[in-house]
Amino acid sequence: MKKRLLSILMAGVLAMAAVACGEPAATGNSGSAATESKADNAASGKTYHVGVCQLVQHDALDAATQGFVDALKAAYGDSVEVEVQNAQGDSATCSTIVNGFVANNYDLIMANATPALQAAVSATTTIPIVGTSVTDYATALAINDWNGTTGINVTGTSDLAPLDQQEDMILELVPDAKKVAILYCSAEANSAYQASKIKEYLTEDGVGFEEYTFSDSNDLQAVVTAAVSECDAMYIPTDNTAASNMTLISNVTGPAGMPVICGEENMMKAGGLATLSINYYDIGYAAGEMAVEILTNGKNPAEMAIGTAATSTKEYYPLYANTIGFTVPEGYKAVED
Repeated sequence: MKKRLLSILMAGVLAMAAVACGEPAATGNSGSAATESKADNAASGKTYHVGVCQLVQHDALDAATQGFVDALKAAYGDSVEVEVQNAQGDSATCSTIVNGFVANNYDLIMANATPALQAAVSATTTIPIVGTSVTDYATALAINDWNGTTGINVTGTSDLAPLDQQEDMILELVPDAKKVAILYCSAEANSAYQASKIKEYLTEDGVGFEEYTFSDSNDLQAVVTAAVSECDAMYIPTDNTAASNMTLISNVTGPAGMPVICGEENMMKAGGLATLSINYYDIGYAAGEMAVEILTNGKNPAEMAIGTAATSTKEYYPLYANTIGFTVPEGYKAVED
């Protein structure tokens, strides 16, 4: 009950902040406004230069980047040049990429995932930064007195699905679980945040758990092997390193018959059983609309409320369910390749 109340209160705070700052939810398309902006830009001859730093290539982050680019193109057409660079999972490369954007005096930087956001914040205090696929901005930016806005040159959208409902899903799917493995990369701050919340909810419900962390893909197989030998189910948050290595994970969990609940849809489709998922294209598109508000209308990112996904959906992956001989209860949407 307590976690339900906390979830409701948090949703209310975010909604009120969004209304106060005049920001839309992380969905939708500003059709007529985009058309007007495109026409105005063409008439003025102004061309915007926007740099995108994406942490790593996998389906969820790719979708968010595509949504962001599509929103800018809908608003500006050929009057915006977007340079997309991928850091291939390396935080140091994120720094190199965003420092290049700063050196070239780009009009705006989009940071896709937490390490990219942190690198961008370290690189500039003046160029507007719009993040996406960032779970918790307070954690990512070490903000203690969080009120829904960053207070610096940063705004964006979050990929956080309701964690209390994700924990409910674990217990709904595996009601007899005695111990849940929580698997994530120790280098990803927002994964650690999600793990901490899931641990709170599992403790509240009297369910045992064990954290299984890995530093990179090199030690992942050994960590997953240990987890399946000691636990009844596995939870993986929206962890970028795990997302890039779901095939490796499922090669261990599948033969062991372990139910794997993932933080988002694309991870599930790459080797998990179920998820409570948001749409990454939508949050990327919403981030692009926020960028348009900054570039065209002079909005201050410091005062723009962080956007969240409007909806989340219970989903399962039939191929994995069949692999482990698992019957999913009613209320889950089957998602195929």
